[in-house]
This record gives sequence, C-alpha cells and structure tokens, in this order.
Amino acid sequence: MDGQKKEETEQLDDLLDEILQKNMEEAVSDNEDTGAAKDNKSVDLNPKTVDIDPVDDDEILTPEEYLEDVFGDGEVPDPTDTASEEDIRVIEVEESAEEEDSSITKRDILTMLLYVVIIFLLTFVIVHYVGQRTRVSGSSMENTLSNGDNLIVDKLSYRFSDPERFDVIIFPFQYEEDTYYIKRIIGLPGETVQIGSDGTIYINGEVLEEEYGLERIMDPGMAIDPIELGDDEYFVLGDNRNNSSDSRFAGVGRVKRDQIIGKAFIRIFPFDKIKLL
Repeated sequence: MDGQKKEETEQLDDLLDEILQKNMEEAVSDNEDTGAAKDNKSVDLNPKTVDIDPVDDDEILTPEEYLEDVFGDGEVPDPTDTASEEDIRVIEVEESAEEEDSSITKRDILTMLLYVVIIFLLTFVIVHYVGQRTRVSGSSMENTLSNGDNLIVDKLSYRFSDPERFDVIIFPFQYEEDTYYIKRIIGLPGETVQIGSDGTIYINGEVLEEEYGLERIMDPGMAIDPIELGDDEYFVLGDNRNNSSDSRFAGVGRVKRDQIIGKAFIRIFPFDKIKLL
C-alpha cells in the first residue's frame, strides 16, 4: 500500500513539473511575440524560506507609548499643529523686529528730549548772556532807529569792556516793569556834562563834536547846569533830541553801569534796512 502511494506521489510531482515547464515555455513565447526583452537568467522556482522573529506580546507598544518612546518624557507634539519650522522662524523674526522697532522708538524719544534740553540751555545762555532780540517802540532814536525796528542786543561785550561814547545802549525804565529805554551814550563816568541854551553839548567844558542829533536841542532840561557823573554813571540822549525822554529829565536821570543790559548791535528788520549800529 505504501509503495502505491509513493508511486502516485511521484507521478503527481512529474505532472506538476510538466505543467510548470509548459507554462514557462508559453511565457517565454509570449515575451518574444510582444518584443519584450529577454532575460537569459534562469528562474529559480524553488521557494525560499524567510526567518521572522516571533513577536513578544509584551513588546507591542500602544500609539501613546510609541510617541513617548520617540520624543522622550517631554510634551508630545500635537499632530494637528501644522506649523513648519519656516513658519516658526518667520514668527521669531517678526517678534524680534517688533522689539527692535520698540527700542528704536524709545531711543528716538530720548534723542528728541536731549535736543530739546540742549536748545533750551542754548536759548537761555544766549538770551541772558550773549544776545537778545528787541523791538523799538517810539521815535526817540530817529533817524537812527524807527518805530517797529527789530534789533539784536549784544549782552556779552560789556562783560569784558566798558561802554564807550556814542554806543546805543539798552537799560530798563525804572518806573515800569519789562519796559526798556534805548539811548545813545554822551557822557562817560567822571565827566561833567552841560547843555547850553543854544543846544550845544559840553563835555568837561569843551564842545562835543557829534553828528547824531536830528536837530538842535531846544530844551536842555537839568543839563542847563553842569552835571558831574559818578564813577559808574553815564549821561544818555535820544537822537531825536526834542522828542526824547533821557538824562536831561528826572524820569531817567543818570544811568548806572549795572543798569545797562547791552548795546544795540545790528538791526535785522526791516530787511531793506539791515545794518550794524
């Protein structure tokens, strides 16, 4: 019985080999008919065994355990978060730019404040110690200065030198605050000044040669008698001699050295009359 089964098995194997050989021949014939490339290599029909390591049920990881095993104990990334590294870099650059813009704005504000402080200090120094803009009101200095003329007053020169004869000076009106006189120096400290009835001006008994008066003096005032000036006193007159309140009258009198604010340096307006004084 066993011999018969063995014989049947061998016949079945031969039949299978014959079928496989026939199929291979048909396949080769089909490839030749369709222009397929020939492969001269023999085909190994023997099945190959592959060793697969058995999987231990204890080593199978859940999805959560797998993610934790890959990313460590830190926070597992949200799979729904689609932001790329490039997006993150763009966001970081934008935030950095915003911080830089903010710092620039603060620096600009500080710079502007510094400029304001510097300008304020320069203005203070110029107004109080160097120069000051003054507007002429009235006609007492015609024709040298007219009503509405704008001047720059030099406040620095007299800190290094004394006023001189014929300087046009600025000094305050003693009876009204924030009001100033502008007159011309005629008599200097220690001199004796007198104005004759004919309008002639005498300094220490000698006639003063000058060409600033608009006309002959009609009213000598207190100067009809000799006026002796102290060591720090000046005698002043307006160029418009008959329309001027000056040292001839008690309302002005002698001008002391510490009352003099400065001297008229230049007329800056009207523009067609700009000139040094």
